[in-house]
Amino acid sequence: MATGCNAAVAVPPHKRSDTETTSTIEISGWRLTSTSLPISNGAEIDACQAEVGINLPEMFFGNNSLVLEWFGPDSDVGIPPTRPDSEENKEDVDIKPESKPLWRYEFRAQDALKRVHRGPSEPGDGCVKVGYSEAWLKSRTGPAAESPMPEMVEVKPYDWTYTPLYPGHTSVPNDLDNDGFVPADPENPQHAIPISELQRPDPILFYAEIPLYEDELHDNGLSILTIRIRVMPGSLFILFRFTLRVDDVLFRNFDTRVYHSFVRNPPLVVRDTRGWETPYKALRSLLPNPEDLSPLTDPQWIARMLASLPESSTMDKSSRRSTGWRGLGTRIEVLDLNKLANEVEQELSSGVNALGLDEKQS
Repeated sequence: MATGCNAAVAVPPHKRSDTETTSTIEISGWRLTSTSLPISNGAEIDACQAEVGINLPEMFFGNNSLVLEWFGPDSDVGIPPTRPDSEENKEDVDIKPESKPLWRYEFRAQDALKRVHRGPSEPGDGCVKVGYSEAWLKSRTGPAAESPMPEMVEVKPYDWTYTPLYPGHTSVPNDLDNDGFVPADPENPQHAIPISELQRPDPILFYAEIPLYEDELHDNGLSILTIRIRVMPGSLFILFRFTLRVDDVLFRNFDTRVYHSFVRNPPLVVRDTRGWETPYKALRSLLPNPEDLSPLTDPQWIARMLASLPESSTMDKSSRRSTGWRGLGTRIEVLDLNKLANEVEQELSSGVNALGLDEKQS
């Protein structure tokens, strides 16, 4: 159901379908599906842990995801089928076969964990080293979370804060460099996310908030990864946010924003990734009430405060207050969906021509 009120906004044809665990909207050639299930069970955790090669966060939602599928500029996905005039004409309804997406983009917890640094720390990894981190690692890689580490078990080093350099990933086509995105043109206004548009009170046709993982770092902070998506009549917008708090050490934020307009031409997907970090004391000094520490547990408040500080101190890898983490700074990229569709069509044509040539030769 749409919420909000703005008579100037025309709501395009769209379809919604919901189950206990999934919510889907089809609109303007897109299918967007959010999946939210309980925390992964023991067998699922063991399987994922073997796949990613590190111990998993305390709260791991391995079955949760957000999947974006685009079916092409001429797709009728999202347009409800025409109803027959009468019962007699039901057989005349043209039921089209299910089409395949030309582009699919996904956000999943296990793929994020694959982008967490493993191995000894190198410059740019931004690994946080504090007195209790080694003990924490040992306690988390033993046979049980609370048991001490036996001496004969080798501890595999990894980023114990679970900081992922992961902005989501393209799964269809699966052979694109950099997921098909190229650097944005700073002079092109269509290569930027229109903040003023997103601030309008347009109807919300679809909304979901999906947790992927969370860990309290052995009671020494917070590491949390979540996704939020909202779909308006004219666009879709995603905020994929990682928030880190290491008590008495630092705060870190890594945001990926994805925007697409259903009405602009050419059809572009804008991906905006930004990383910030600052010493713990710098953010704590911004508390409205120094006696109330509860805002330090709120990812939204942390993100607002980090964005309010000078970029020279929060996004500069060379800053003396920085860990040198390579995720710091801003990166804006675009994906041209028309160009992608043309490339897919050319590949299909080449495949058909090659098949015909093989048949003639045989």
